[in-house]
Amino acid sequence: MNGTLSSGSWFWRCLAFLAAAIVAFPILIILSQWGTVGSGEQEIWQHLFDTKLDRLALNTLMLVLGVGLGVILLGVSLAWLTTICEFPGRRLFEWALMLPLAVPGYVMAFVFLGIMNYAGPIQTAMRKFFGQDAWFPDVQGTAGVIFILSLVLYPYVYMLSRSAFLNQGRQLMDAGRLLGLSRLQAFFRVAIPVARPAIVAGLALALMETLADFGAVSVFSYDTFTTAIYDVWNGLFNLTVAAQLASLLLLFVAVTLVLEKQSRDRARYTQDNHTSQIATYQLIGFKAIAATGYCALVLFIGFIVPLGQLVLWMLKSGFGALDERYLGYLGHTVLLGVMAGALVLVIALLLAFVKRLPGTAVSKSATSFSIRLATLGYALPGSVLAVGIILGFTYVDRSLGTLLSSSVIALLIAYCCRFLAVAYAPVDAGLEQVKPSVIDAARALGAKPGRVLRQIIIPLLKPGLLTGFTIVLVDVMKEMPATLIMRPFGWDTLAVRIYTMTAEGQWETAALPAVTLIIVGLLPVYLLIRSARSSTSRI
Repeated sequence: MNGTLSSGSWFWRCLAFLAAAIVAFPILIILSQWGTVGSGEQEIWQHLFDTKLDRLALNTLMLVLGVGLGVILLGVSLAWLTTICEFPGRRLFEWALMLPLAVPGYVMAFVFLGIMNYAGPIQTAMRKFFGQDAWFPDVQGTAGVIFILSLVLYPYVYMLSRSAFLNQGRQLMDAGRLLGLSRLQAFFRVAIPVARPAIVAGLALALMETLADFGAVSVFSYDTFTTAIYDVWNGLFNLTVAAQLASLLLLFVAVTLVLEKQSRDRARYTQDNHTSQIATYQLIGFKAIAATGYCALVLFIGFIVPLGQLVLWMLKSGFGALDERYLGYLGHTVLLGVMAGALVLVIALLLAFVKRLPGTAVSKSATSFSIRLATLGYALPGSVLAVGIILGFTYVDRSLGTLLSSSVIALLIAYCCRFLAVAYAPVDAGLEQVKPSVIDAARALGAKPGRVLRQIIIPLLKPGLLTGFTIVLVDVMKEMPATLIMRPFGWDTLAVRIYTMTAEGQWETAALPAVTLIIVGLLPVYLLIRSARSSTSRI
């Protein structure tokens, strides 16, 4: 009976290899552009060397280092407080501190500038009370961008660090105290090292988002490789140099991935994951007040302030932005999200299914490699994928006389490459929970792979499929770089509308689409909170 399934598995494996090839396609196209350097490209490179290439590299490096430090300080400290310490409001903060993840970085950026710039309410109030010459720091520099991205990305570290601290319980800390360590020493010498793999994994996710960010840095007029790629493509109309710049950004991504993998490989800590109950330290007096105030301040600045300011702008504009154009942007956004979500979900389900097909050691190794390659796209910035796909489809257009490079098809391929890993994780985790005996029974009855997938696996995986679809849907709706570069004419989305309005300083007009994206962004945050609660209840 095994032969029945194995004989047809080649078809499914070929589909998995095709999915991997789709992700590898833009990367190979980008790297191939270094062999094409004409006089026009040389002039642009000389211009970049003379004007801003060193600044691009320095700004990108400073952004990575600054945001990395920021998300670790915020994420680890908040995770520790809400896991091991008891203070007023802890049960509220343990899930509410995930809410900033629903705020896109570019939304937080323009709200921050709208509040803190010269004409904003804070500087206006300072001039009123302290005179026209009242000093105020420059908010549109490196520190401002790092501050904004740290606020919206720390939940990655917070979520994974909190899970690690929950698994530890308080036993390791108590063991450290018995060995003569103070509570602070035990935290740094026992709890942090044991949780390091989870902290590094969260840090890697945050740094990937930092390298991929285009919206926040463009709002702050802060030059990085992502803004340079867009400027070369949109301003100088040179895709070759844009691809070469994208390959330099890929170098940053590759270094980040290697460092993250080496850190995990060096970590050899074990812990008991069956703690019956998490005993907490009771904070009293000033310590309790400080803990509550710290958590409240982060939540206030990271979620309440931006949402409140957007609502005020929206009310002030009298919902003037709620017109036919807004409904068109909303329709395009939802339609692209639904199409991409469905397509990505099909591919993710295919990969997770093929991973478990019987076969030879060689075929299984090839399948495993193709899956790793196919899910690598999440580490690639949207601008990098966009340039690679446009270049590839441009060659096809020249050969066949088509216009695929400026079509919805090309945009959907970019979304698939970018977000396949997001859908694959919950689908693969759900399939792990399906008992192999169920599939073996169907195989023994002569069911072919397609029938097993259609009649057994898909019905059993509905929760994982729904989770994967929802997360991809929201991520696509918030995606800016790839959409901005690749959208067909007349296919503006809410993210593109926000970029256009904020580039012109029209904060109030951008408020309505920004609030829409935040509300939609709460869906995956809710799923993550529910998942974290169910994991906690099992500890």
